[in-house]
Amino acid sequence: MIDVLNKGVRRIHAWPLYIVGVIPAVWLIYSGATGGLGAEPIKALEHRLGLIGLQLLIAGLAITPLRKWAGLNLIKFRRAIGLLTFFYILLHLLVWLVLDVQILSQIWADIIKRPYITIGMIGFILMIPLAVTSNNYSIRKLGAKWRRLHQLTYVAAVLGAIHFVMLSKGFQLEPFAYLIAILTLLATRIRWNRKRVVA
Repeated sequence: MIDVLNKGVRRIHAWPLYIVGVIPAVWLIYSGATGGLGAEPIKALEHRLGLIGLQLLIAGLAITPLRKWAGLNLIKFRRAIGLLTFFYILLHLLVWLVLDVQILSQIWADIIKRPYITIGMIGFILMIPLAVTSNNYSIRKLGAKWRRLHQLTYVAAVLGAIHFVMLSKGFQLEPFAYLIAILTLLATRIRWNRKRVVA
């Protein structure tokens, strides 16, 4: 079954994923502009864009465990998923900056004074070099350093989940589910070395 799936995956090009991946953003922006996102369209748009970004981040993190434990090879889609993740997080940030807060001094004050915004901003900043170097030229130029650089994805993922947990009012299961999912996916990457105990 897995072999059949992998053969099917090999026949699929990665580029259509960029087109399909942008459609939800276009639809959300259109819905927000036409009153389809409720009484607070800006807040709803901001939340949903960030949520899609976090979901895509989890999807990207799931690719390696799926190959390792299930034999399903989706590596060819990882770059597209990563760039779409950055795209949605960037839109999430722009909605907050341009449509929500708008005042430059207030933006800086919020980043400094509100921990969940500080954490979210750090996570976004860590994603910038990842997006910039998601191309074949950077892989060739950086060599082994490229892989180490892209381990920042793990930190950005955890910060993104913590950002979601902290901005939620009261105890909500959904943000913690995302955090647990990310921590679980990261745990699958840990190589446990069993040391022999000499009696």
